[in-house]
Amino acid sequence: MKDGFVKAAAATPDIRVADVAYNTKKICEAIETAAAEHAKIIVFPELCVTGYTCGDLFSQDILLEKAKEALLEIAEFTKDKDGLIFVGVPLYVEEKLYNVAAALNRGKILGLTTKTFLPNYGEFYEMRQFTPGPERAREILFEGQQIPFGPQLLFQADTDEHLLVSAEICEDVWSAIPPSIQAAREGAVILVNCSASDETVGKDMYRRDLIKGQSARLLAGYVYANAGEGESTTDVVFGGHNMIAENGTVLAEARRFKNEIIYTEIDVKRLLSERRKNTTFQVAEERRLMRIPFHVEMERTELTRKFPSKPFVPSDEQTRRIRCEEILEMQALGLKKRLAHTKAKAAVVGISGGLDSTLALLVTARAFDMLNRDKKEIIAVTMPCFGTTDRTYQNACHMACKVGATLQEVPIAEAVRVHFRDIGQSENEHSVTYENAQARERTQVLMDIANRMGGMVIGTGDMSELALGWATYNGDHMSMYGVNASVPKTLVRYLVQYAADETEDKELKDVLYDVLDTPVSPELLPPKEGDIAQRTEDLVGPYELHDFFLYYMLRFGYNPAKIFRLAVYTFEDIYEKEIILKWLETFVRRFFSQQFKRSCLPDGPKIGTVALSPRGDLRMPSDASAEVWLQEIKELYKGL
Repeated sequence: MKDGFVKAAAATPDIRVADVAYNTKKICEAIETAAAEHAKIIVFPELCVTGYTCGDLFSQDILLEKAKEALLEIAEFTKDKDGLIFVGVPLYVEEKLYNVAAALNRGKILGLTTKTFLPNYGEFYEMRQFTPGPERAREILFEGQQIPFGPQLLFQADTDEHLLVSAEICEDVWSAIPPSIQAAREGAVILVNCSASDETVGKDMYRRDLIKGQSARLLAGYVYANAGEGESTTDVVFGGHNMIAENGTVLAEARRFKNEIIYTEIDVKRLLSERRKNTTFQVAEERRLMRIPFHVEMERTELTRKFPSKPFVPSDEQTRRIRCEEILEMQALGLKKRLAHTKAKAAVVGISGGLDSTLALLVTARAFDMLNRDKKEIIAVTMPCFGTTDRTYQNACHMACKVGATLQEVPIAEAVRVHFRDIGQSENEHSVTYENAQARERTQVLMDIANRMGGMVIGTGDMSELALGWATYNGDHMSMYGVNASVPKTLVRYLVQYAADETEDKELKDVLYDVLDTPVSPELLPPKEGDIAQRTEDLVGPYELHDFFLYYMLRFGYNPAKIFRLAVYTFEDIYEKEIILKWLETFVRRFFSQQFKRSCLPDGPKIGTVALSPRGDLRMPSDASAEVWLQEIKELYKGL
């Protein structure tokens, strides 16, 4: 439960149709196993106490009586188990038979959720035996106790008011208006489904999409436990297709045709963050569903789910290639519109031989192709100065020529020296003034060339640099349209890699590959023996860490302690805890102190779920204090 993580399990036990004692034993064994794995939400299939495929045996008094006894026995078995457990059972209530998901917690039957939509088509004949649940929940007398009975019951943890769980049963989620919709609108953040969905060719894909879609639509966790081997195969086969999804992503999935328990951790805080930001997620104006407390201990949930080390970059190669093409197209379309609207006669790009300017040049060339314009109207300007190495200079020149741009070289060393003399700055004093004077001189050159050509300056800076403020104010920070403003550094590399892989021009391919192999550097300090002396990641920290911090802080609003925990878990084989915490502190300090640079950003296209534009995704005061965040980091240092 710590940091919002709740471990969930979907279990398909071995069963025998109508053998209640055997099924009870197997259900209890599965509860024991899942509880030992510290699962706090444990879900079993529909009618698993008797078996779903009993048919007209459901009309036999002895079977129903044994099912009721089994439910009491299973409830008693949970007395010393720390979890909320859902078990499918047939229950005879007030002269009617209902298909029920019983919620059990610490020896008690907390509630009996009824199935709302009974399938009566194809291979299903549930209305022959069962009655649809009531429209609204009420209490019934069950074995001497008043117990909530009906649809959309909400189970609320007494140790965390935000942990609300609600159940539905199989066909309910396939219906036009699933009961889980109202439950989610009233706060249910984890939805469970006791199901008996049989297998037909291709049905598993539809089922997977359905569960993913429901979890995405409701910004919820969804635990789906399906009937499996042991059910009757007289006419159908069940595959035990269990799934646990979170906001559109399947986190865990069982092998079909293998009865097993799957586990993963659902991030409740992440889901609540999504709901908080999403104004179209409409909370119900009035609460009409019953809330039933349950108890689980608050403890640190051990993580088993994977968190991508590069959250902005798809891990699957094919998906990544499709995503790269889409992003390049979006960047180019944004620039195309701006060039056409301003009737710019040229696009001016400062090229350094580094990743960011390479990407900006490639995007600009693509935009000119879209406009059917001569790429000679792209003015690629190289401006060598004190820190320029021959490697980056040659790469910049070759690349400009290969994409068909007009190369213009403007050495700025003498102009910077004049400026140094004007302001009394020693050329031997390699201070921030020494560095920024070069960056601002380059921007002045680009702006004035653009004025002379009737063109516009294309910005090259990326989102990671903007987050850290790793840009010279009114230097490389400024442009007339920033095509990379929403692209994090880790993704820039893959976009350039994609362009290199796709081009049929071997010389351009070789240049792009060399750019990819070049250390990230602003090249503002003199080289050492011809090599780059200033490596950005040595100074400000690894971009893969900063992009990780950026994603979880901006996308989900995580606090530093949770971000640190996830980073340690994800990068444990790469960075020591102390290193991760050091760079997390750097990220937080710089993110807050450098907001003034983001408050006056040039226009640029948004391409992902995280962006820093002050006109859209990040409306943050430039003088906000970072003290609350830094204080938590200080506490983390004490724990190292």
